[in-house]
Amino acid sequence: MIKPFDRKILRLALPNIVSNLTVPLLGMADLAILGHLESIDYLSAVALGGMVFSIIYSVFGFLRMGTSGFAAQAIGSRDLSETALVFLRAMFVALAIGFLLIALQVPIDVAAFSMIDGAAEGSESVKTLAAEYFYIRIWAAPATMAIFVFNGWFIGMQNARFPMFVAILINVINVGLNLLFVFGLNMKSDGVAYGTLIAQYSGLLVSVFLFWKYYKKVFKNVMPNQVFITAKILRFLNVNKDIFIRSFTIMLVLSFFTLQSFAENKETLAINTLLLQYFFIYAYFMDGFANAAEALTGKYIGAGDKLMLRKSISRNFAWGFYLTIPFAIVYFFAGDALLQFLTNDANLIEKSAEYLPWIALIPLVSCVAFIWDGIYIGATASAGLRNTMLIATFVFFAPTWYFLNDSLGNHALWLAFILFLFGRGLMQTIFAKSSIRIP
Repeated sequence: MIKPFDRKILRLALPNIVSNLTVPLLGMADLAILGHLESIDYLSAVALGGMVFSIIYSVFGFLRMGTSGFAAQAIGSRDLSETALVFLRAMFVALAIGFLLIALQVPIDVAAFSMIDGAAEGSESVKTLAAEYFYIRIWAAPATMAIFVFNGWFIGMQNARFPMFVAILINVINVGLNLLFVFGLNMKSDGVAYGTLIAQYSGLLVSVFLFWKYYKKVFKNVMPNQVFITAKILRFLNVNKDIFIRSFTIMLVLSFFTLQSFAENKETLAINTLLLQYFFIYAYFMDGFANAAEALTGKYIGAGDKLMLRKSISRNFAWGFYLTIPFAIVYFFAGDALLQFLTNDANLIEKSAEYLPWIALIPLVSCVAFIWDGIYIGATASAGLRNTMLIATFVFFAPTWYFLNDSLGNHALWLAFILFLFGRGLMQTIFAKSSIRIP
């Protein structure tokens, strides 16, 4: 029988798992659509173009994470006016960033694809298709940034259902439009980009509707001059600066992974792109419990309840451990089943299967890091989060790849990635005592 506190965790975690899983499932749907076309160039183009957006959107993921931590702490201290102000400050920053990205799309394109050219001499046709994908999808930036804030604020308000509903809607629309554009209108990777663009603005409209219908009363006592209080804005920016660095570091690792794959050849890029979907499935699944940890950690820190904070941390870790072993078993014994869904290219399936033992290790070495992420974010312990990520990158990932690349090739890349995931959890555990405190 599930205990009351565990039910509280599950009420937050399960909707977040559903909404989080729609992200890799959408990515896999795109790959499955493009992986069944006549050329792997389209799949590789979306991998490269998608990498650029992964960098952009992940480094600005602080808009969701920072918002949830501050909103949860405001709810814990029963300050409804502050929850409204957290939202307004975050949304102002989000829209400014979104429109700035559109204004700077040409310099971003030049910088991003210069980086790709500098790191890899890959196929010119793939680069051309990736650039086309970029210039279509960049127009979704304001919607994507705004949705980050809506989702973070909803989670901070202990409401995981709204982000789930919006995520499902976005992804159903996206997959439907991708199928229509690619198979109905004979478009290629550009059709996938247009599908994403339209789906993001659809999700924004629904977020605005839900927000206004159910939460507008929170804003009735808020005065405009309260939004831009210098001390509050500086704290928001300081915490989010650290989360920005943390997120940017993660994307440096994943982008380096993609670029090194492309440097090898476009076949290696396709193989590693397929295999990373296993990581994303597990990551977004575990992020459901990380999101629950965010909401509860922030709430109990805001309330000054040390006993409940400790209970929340221990039970979130317990759920994380319970669910890690099944993932590892499925990945080890049935990992090739997902490959056959993603592509019908027998050569890609055969060569990808060689790396499945690395995939089976991912849940075992990364579980601790995912739960700690949520706890650190809920506590707005951003400096510790930043420092542990930098250590994991430069102590575990970089030296491993550098010293073993010549002898192990693509296996060195996977070994470095596994050690990076392990290093994150190890460093977060060491730093936790000094970072997670009730003020």
